[in-house]
Amino acid sequence: MTATLTRADVAPVASPKLRRHAPGWLAVLPLLVFTAIAFGLPAVAMLNGAFTVKDQATGATSYTAGNLWTSLQGAYLTALLGSVKLSAVTAALGAVLGLPIAQAVVTSRFPALREAVLTASGVLANFGGVPLAFAFVATLGNAGVLTRHLGLGGTGWDLYSFWGLVLVYLYFLIPLMVLTITPALDGLRTQWREAAQNNGATTVQYWRYVALPVLLPSLLGGLVLLFGSAFAAYATAAAMVGSSVPLVTLQIADAISGNVLVGQENVALALSLDMVLVAGLVMAVYLPLQRRSARWLA
Repeated sequence: MTATLTRADVAPVASPKLRRHAPGWLAVLPLLVFTAIAFGLPAVAMLNGAFTVKDQATGATSYTAGNLWTSLQGAYLTALLGSVKLSAVTAALGAVLGLPIAQAVVTSRFPALREAVLTASGVLANFGGVPLAFAFVATLGNAGVLTRHLGLGGTGWDLYSFWGLVLVYLYFLIPLMVLTITPALDGLRTQWREAAQNNGATTVQYWRYVALPVLLPSLLGGLVLLFGSAFAAYATAAAMVGSSVPLVTLQIADAISGNVLVGQENVALALSLDMVLVAGLVMAVYLPLQRRSARWLA
């Protein structure tokens, strides 16, 4: 006697594909919600405000590109270009100075030295704002300790200038570059150097034709990171130079607070949109190179 099974007697079996992917979506859902709240809502508010103008007399609002046009003229354009210049200079110097330090750390025979440098770099890369400005003012300001002892006042040294701000930014950008490029330097295989030496290549030739081409995407990635960190910095520059060095972040703060003109809050949002566009252009150059680097250093 055989038993006959019906569809009701057979328990539904979940699809293997559904079992494999459903937990992953559930795990990432809190991150997606957080991203939407922390980044999505401010981005929508910024876009809406950047293209909105309010009539001071009637209170009526209308959509226009006037705020964006204003943000690209006069003092606002000067501040935007000043931030781009400062960020580009500090990023380039930070990369040039940070690379040999990272290389020395990677090739060091003392693990304690490596750990000490990387730990210090992690601390210094996050040291900024008003405390950093105060430290440099007390050390290299007009009445700073080193300024008096080294007689820098008579040499024309001025901390509260463009190059003074560059020096201050390098304090946290060089350690940031060390942290960024060290994993890429660890990925350089010793077999590549040995093969280059066996074929008669010098150290300079090895770095020119082998190491630097492989590291180039990672170096550009470090440049992008340093550029973004300097481009978005506000508190250090505000505490040190005020309005003597035109920067877009300082212009945004002045427009929001109404220090220059009343009712320029939406112009500040347009300036923020300009910053996002500049950062997007820089990232558009970096992302394709980053994928190329991943194939070599994997």
